[in-house]
Amino acid sequence: MIVAASTECWPEMELREAIEVLQDLEFTAVEIALHESGKIKPSDLVTDVERAAQILRSSHRMDISGYSVQLATTGDQHYADFKEICRIAKATKVVNITVPSAELGTPFNEEVEHLQKLVKVAETEGARVAVRCQLGCLSEDPDTLMVLCNNVDGLGVTFDPSVYIAGKANTKNLDKILKFVCNVHLRDTRPDAFQVSVGQGEVDYGKLVTQLEREKYDRALTVHMSPIEGLDHRVELRKLRRLLETLI
Repeated sequence: MIVAASTECWPEMELREAIEVLQDLEFTAVEIALHESGKIKPSDLVTDVERAAQILRSSHRMDISGYSVQLATTGDQHYADFKEICRIAKATKVVNITVPSAELGTPFNEEVEHLQKLVKVAETEGARVAVRCQLGCLSEDPDTLMVLCNNVDGLGVTFDPSVYIAGKANTKNLDKILKFVCNVHLRDTRPDAFQVSVGQGEVDYGKLVTQLEREKYDRALTVHMSPIEGLDHRVELRKLRRLLETLI
């Protein structure tokens, strides 16, 4: 396992600036968010794969552990754009691509069909799709998530234990989905607060690492924390990096 950090830790920063800060905090790997609502917009990248790969690859010396992708397009254009993102991933030697989960209320079969299409596109470029655990989405329930993975051959999970501490599924067993995990997002969490200062929450990092080791997980533990007013964000990121490094 390796410890990485998401560029979403610094949502207001441009890529180069965020990378420099994460390097100063001694992270060696980064998950880059390619979100239409963020600083690095997929629509700016898909028109020129070679240029996009150069931008993502040449602006830093960190390993890219994966991409988190949120596209604004729909229908056939969505899958065409996702194909270009997968080509960019291949050009930058990235395998893991995290995608959003559908909102609650989305027909299950519709989500299965959507994820099957994404997985099929990704496999042609040697990438793996992982659906993100999210509150307010189908993936907030581990039972639903397991059924999704069983129905979509090749689908992985970007596991976020915070979702199952702060959400309605906080009494459910999570062991059943661990075998599908190919990325992890981490922060500290309480049932009444999705993110709190490191050490003040209920995430059992040691138990999580042991469970992942049992499943022979060998990918990133990605620090995925937003700035909180009143807390020194650099200190919080450094604390969690050091804690995770002691466990692996």
